Amino acid sequence: MKVGFIGLGAMGSAMASNLIAAGHSVTVWNRSEAACAPLASLGAKVASTPDRAAQGDVLCSMLANDQAVREVFLEHALLDAMDRGMVHVNHATISVALAQELAQAHEERGLAYVAAPVFGRPDMAAAAKLNILAAGPTAAIEKVQPLLQAMGSKVWPMGDAPERANVAKIAGNFMLASAIESMAEATALTRAYGVGAADFLEVMTHTLFAAPAYQGYGQLIAEQRFKPAGFALPLGYKDVGLALAAGDAARVPLPFAGVLRDSLLEALAAGDEELDWSALALVAARRAHLDER
Repeated sequence: MKVGFIGLGAMGSAMASNLIAAGHSVTVWNRSEAACAPLASLGAKVASTPDRAAQGDVLCSMLANDQAVREVFLEHALLDAMDRGMVHVNHATISVALAQELAQAHEERGLAYVAAPVFGRPDMAAAAKLNILAAGPTAAIEKVQPLLQAMGSKVWPMGDAPERANVAKIAGNFMLASAIESMAEATALTRAYGVGAADFLEVMTHTLFAAPAYQGYGQLIAEQRFKPAGFALPLGYKDVGLALAAGDAARVPLPFAGVLRDSLLEALAAGDEELDWSALALVAARRAHLDER
């Protein structure tokens, strides 16, 4: 399949490399051209402008946030440059409002649009073990199914309205942030009484909370291994904000999301922008002044 791929951060680069490995003809574009070089060495073509990547069967995009998606596809009119009949697969975690706007913009131009945000960190993306949520027209999802299968271990259908995949992704990240915050506060409590984070979390993640999210993030907290960030604090702050905005729009109270937003904001205020969002454990420890005891 002839595929364009826009947005080559840690996740996008790994996903695009798996498409190349699966035998697809891939053309890539990124704001920073240096990110294209490793994929070019694998056989990808490098587009000088985003519209050059939007010619073929499918265009995949993995941009950072609403602003980047809006700028590339709407303000710079990339949708108008896309080949008719192309399917746009948007893997970014974006707001429900923008997802709805994009779906309408694609429909007005006769373009198929599939929202396909992913669960998984860069190492899972590299191993093609992402869990991919997919929502959009059935025919479009069927067309891009081979691509999704090349990038992930399972594709989870979310219906025909693209925003359903986005709200499920936002809600899932809210749950992850909640798990991290609960471990952060609980380990601050145990440390205050002389029980180390590693000892406590080993018990919890092998008994009551023996699940990948708790085990993975619990290990990061226990080892104080917050760099390099698999999912940086600003992204977590952004996603919790998306959850609050979606809740406001649908009149769904999310009281704990407000707590998470403030904890993430406190971390950012302390200069922790480059740390993984599991560094919420540092916020909990600072609040308890554990290092001063």
